[in-house]
Amino acid sequence: MIIELDLQSDTPIYTQLMNQIIEGIASGRLQPGEPLPSVRSLAADIGINLHTVNKAYTLLKQEGFIQIHRQKGVVVQPDALPGMTSDYAHRRDAQLRPIIAEAICRGMNEQQLLAVVHDLYSHITTNERKDAP
Repeated sequence: MIIELDLQSDTPIYTQLMNQIIEGIASGRLQPGEPLPSVRSLAADIGINLHTVNKAYTLLKQEGFIQIHRQKGVVVQPDALPGMTSDYAHRRDAQLRPIIAEAICRGMNEQQLLAVVHDLYSHITTNERKDAP
C-alpha cells in the first residue's frame, strides 16, 4: 500500500495517515493480520516524525483497527473489526454535516450528493481491490 500525504494540507498528518490505513483496510489492500511497518520504519519511509506515526498507530489501536504486539509488531486487526458505536456515529455525523451543508449551498441536490457517495464507496470497495497486488 502506498501512503500519500499532503504536507500542505490543513488536515494533520497523523489524521491523513490514519485515514489512509483505514481506507486500505476497507478496500482490502490491507488484510486482517497483515503486518504494518514499525513506527520508526514508516516514519523513515515517508519522511515524517516518528511521534506522528506513533500517534496515528495509537489512535488506530484505540479504535480497534490495529493491534500492537511486543513480538509481532503492528498488525491489522486479525479479529473482528470495530462495529458501529455511538461514539463513531456522533463523529460521523459531526464530520458529514458541514460537508453536506456546503454541498447544498453549492447547489447539489440529494441525488447528486448520493451519487458522489455511491461512487466513492464503489471506488474504495471495488476498484482498489482490483489494483491490489
